[in-house]
Amino acid sequence: MPLVANARHRPEYEFTTEQYLAKLDAHGIQYGVLAGASIFGTYNDYVLEAVRQHKRLRGTVLLDPSTDRQTMERMNEDGIVGVRLPWISLSTIPEIDSDPYRGLLRRIADLDWHVHLHVGRGRLAAILPHVEASGVRIVVDHFGNPDPAMGMQSPDFQTMLRSIEKGRTWVKISAGNRVGREAAKLYASELLKSAGPERLVWGSDAPFAGFESSTTYQQTLNDLVDWVPDPVTRHQIGSITPMKLYFG
Repeated sequence: MPLVANARHRPEYEFTTEQYLAKLDAHGIQYGVLAGASIFGTYNDYVLEAVRQHKRLRGTVLLDPSTDRQTMERMNEDGIVGVRLPWISLSTIPEIDSDPYRGLLRRIADLDWHVHLHVGRGRLAAILPHVEASGVRIVVDHFGNPDPAMGMQSPDFQTMLRSIEKGRTWVKISAGNRVGREAAKLYASELLKSAGPERLVWGSDAPFAGFESSTTYQQTLNDLVDWVPDPVTRHQIGSITPMKLYFG
């Protein structure tokens, strides 16, 4: 896989589609969504092949804002359901309200895709209004990546809650190892009260880049049970909501 020049990390191992599917099978999980990775830039070929071959998978891609509608329609037929903006790795983020990005957001909305936001701390307030205005569906990654010093009072977290109220935003409760497992439990509790399970989805974050030696797939499932003790609510988050969002 070709890596971008400024890749956040450079894995020295493979995590193939076959390995991923085996991991799902080993843990009783039927469907999966592959999140586009910043380290590969706009090289989406491997993800496209995976979702094309395996109908139990969906995926998000990284796109140059000039990508044309016909290219995106072909991706849609293959099983792509959204565009990820992993801008957390960028010191300066693109202008989301520029003409090229407004065009991209319009094409995403036309295809009924979602925008998957992983933009870094302190940036949601500047980005979300423009994404919301485009009419796309939105998935915010990793609890919104709130400032640990401010917790639920973090401007990012509060901005995310207000966005959920508008009806087109979902939050991925994932990567407890990155946000802190105790903090993640508090965030999950607040999201359950404020947003409800219909607006939450779970993600494993496999293969846990940077945390490979301290996190296992089973641990991420254990985290979900810890964050969402009620089995009915957990079923909504782990099955019903994501099936409607990604496979509906």
